[in-house]
Amino acid sequence: MSQLIASKLRKGLSPQQYIDGMNKNKEAFQSYLDRFDWHGDAELEEFYDSLNNRDDLRCLIIAAEWCGDCLRNVPVVIKAMDKAGIPTEVFIMEEHLDLMDEHLTNGGRSIPVVLFVDTGGHLLGKWGARPKYVQEAMDAFKAANPDREAPDFQEKMAVAREEVKRRYGEGNGYQKLILDEIRDVLSRV
Repeated sequence: MSQLIASKLRKGLSPQQYIDGMNKNKEAFQSYLDRFDWHGDAELEEFYDSLNNRDDLRCLIIAAEWCGDCLRNVPVVIKAMDKAGIPTEVFIMEEHLDLMDEHLTNGGRSIPVVLFVDTGGHLLGKWGARPKYVQEAMDAFKAANPDREAPDFQEKMAVAREEVKRRYGEGNGYQKLILDEIRDVLSRV
């Protein structure tokens, strides 16, 4: 796995290249970037700021512009990594299925996947695809509906997606969940 990651280092898109290349959801993505907020948590900001002293960390984000979770979550990761001074690359899922398939979420291609690696490509930590509180709704759906061919699968999936949206909420409060969860990951590396 780390050989694969090592082979990908410096071959992804910069966050700006990813944004510039977007054909779908570009305005909405920019809006999420613009609405990013540290939620008045100076301690959280200080933690990310303190990572500027580390030159051994890299962040790889597996994403796709069509994905609603990427639309909401990738801007938060970009802002946090910018604050932390951690070089960040974005990999379009469809163009990097080998990397995606090494980092499935409960057996599925859920994105975004955020990988924290060292300069040699060794995986140090991982986050994604959603904040845990939001992910719980999808996990419950998948546990209760294992047969993707069931006649009511798509109908039940639509209900699960509505619950995911409800859990994200109307504002940007979910961003703090992501910042806290990524801080927990980075605190262990």
